[in-house]
Amino acid sequence: MATDPHSFSTPEDVGVTHLEWTASVDFSGMTIYATAVWHINNKRNSNTIVLDVKHLNIDEITLNAQQSATFFLGELDPLRGQALTINIFPDTTHVVIKYRTSPRAEALQWLHPSQTGTAKPFLFTQSQAILARSWVPCQDSPAIRFTYRARVSVPSELLALMSAENPQSKNETGTYSFEMKQPIPSYLLALAVGDLRFKPVSDRCGVYAEPNILERAAWEFDDLEKMVRGAELLYGNYPWERFDVLVLPPSFPFGGMENPRITFATPSILAGDRSLTSLIAHELAHSWSGNLVTNATWNDFWLNEGFTVYFEHRIMEELYGREYSEMLAVLAMEELQQTINELRADGKYHDTCLKLNLEGRSPDEGVTDIAYNKGYFFLRSLEERHGRDKFDRFVKDYFTVYAFHSINTEKFVEYIKSYYEWNFNIRLNDLENWIYKVGLPDTISKPSSHRLSKVEELLHHWLGGEKLDSSNAGTWSTQEWLYLLSKLPHHLRPEQFDSLERFGNFTASGNAEITTLWLVLCIQNEYTPSYSKIEQFLIHTGRRKFLGPIYRALMKTPDGQKRAKDIYRKARENYHFVATNTLDELLQYNS
Repeated sequence: MATDPHSFSTPEDVGVTHLEWTASVDFSGMTIYATAVWHINNKRNSNTIVLDVKHLNIDEITLNAQQSATFFLGELDPLRGQALTINIFPDTTHVVIKYRTSPRAEALQWLHPSQTGTAKPFLFTQSQAILARSWVPCQDSPAIRFTYRARVSVPSELLALMSAENPQSKNETGTYSFEMKQPIPSYLLALAVGDLRFKPVSDRCGVYAEPNILERAAWEFDDLEKMVRGAELLYGNYPWERFDVLVLPPSFPFGGMENPRITFATPSILAGDRSLTSLIAHELAHSWSGNLVTNATWNDFWLNEGFTVYFEHRIMEELYGREYSEMLAVLAMEELQQTINELRADGKYHDTCLKLNLEGRSPDEGVTDIAYNKGYFFLRSLEERHGRDKFDRFVKDYFTVYAFHSINTEKFVEYIKSYYEWNFNIRLNDLENWIYKVGLPDTISKPSSHRLSKVEELLHHWLGGEKLDSSNAGTWSTQEWLYLLSKLPHHLRPEQFDSLERFGNFTASGNAEITTLWLVLCIQNEYTPSYSKIEQFLIHTGRRKFLGPIYRALMKTPDGQKRAKDIYRKARENYHFVATNTLDELLQYNS
């Protein structure tokens, strides 16, 4: 088992195997009162088991549900929390921990009624990467898997959901039971509580959302079943029985979170034209890469995300054709090059390797386009070099061999070398260059798209003095608009800016991806008509991918810094810890 630098636990001695979790959710005190019963496997007759906790109040621990246990908490580490060491006996089969969460638990986002669409409170969790320990004492490492059952009590007007078998409607008692039969790592533990409704889109797929956006969300995700079927054609049967999507309030910090059986998704992908549903294809792909076969440590994060982006693009190609997936690939290359340049400028060029060294650092520092897009282009290079048919067989076999297990980079290298029977140094060197070397290998082949080439041609003529030709823009995809905005110079003349606004009506766009690029351009060009939109967007959007670029652009000028800090003071309570943990430092925020 790989040593995990982000966990205190010692599963090689005593590991957890199953969780029985009973909880009561108290919105008034922003506290979960819970009992965690861990079934354990004492592999070496150890006299202690070590769990990870952070800001938890431990009230009582017993062994085998009857014998009082002695325990102690280690010194608090700002990043990893504390080690909870429990004294056990050779015949101990389970430990029972009665505890309370803290209102400052980093995984938990408590929303006031004014922050929801129904004027009722809302709670959701975000456990990835190492935040599960702030709401459940656990061995918080992606290498450790367990099954679980839960019984959760919430206010009767609300519905509770977990990353497990879920109810599809409220009951009168407010108490709900859950079961996850397949073993999962702790970062895939998830809970959401709110005034939610459900609408099916097929026998095994459906959408949960607040009533005010349910119909809109169900329409946007009408292709869920097609996505699942397309994925199964590539790499085998869907292993989690149901694939549902929960659309969360805007404060959710990510685009999506691949919790098994129920993906958590940002409302920012409800574009009204199904143009951003590749994000759902990405979370679906995680059902195999990440959830089924998991990175052993967060240093190996690329194994989750590189495979997932590759799989996502293949799903989108299956559904919408090669030209569509190639537009995604071109944009991925643009983002990757930008990330590499930013990491180099920030003195973090060493983080452009796929295999990272995050010891002593937050796993969030590895959540960049390196893991996602460099990982994707590495796998794409294998497909291009050795043929799609053989690569598909490799991926399918990889998912089969390592199903419900964790794997590190070194094990992956060993497996792929054996699978392809590589004995030639040139192939091994190429593998080393991709995984362990900085930047991009010279052997990389860049994608191309006819439709995006036409966008670049239009832009070239416009920058040369011609008028913008809007005759075909009415049929453009989101990807074409994003490509146009990404290729614009940072600084434009006022008349050029006005011409662009008339051409794309960007300030009024309801597409969050387009809005983010446009607002950054507005900040760079001091385009004052956009200022109210910037404030509104930052207050009502919680997705870190969008917040970071806009705040960074504002912070580059004295006037922008003042505006950024004024907006942040108003908006911060709407953001999850995952977002504020990044933005507090950027904006030099002091509470």
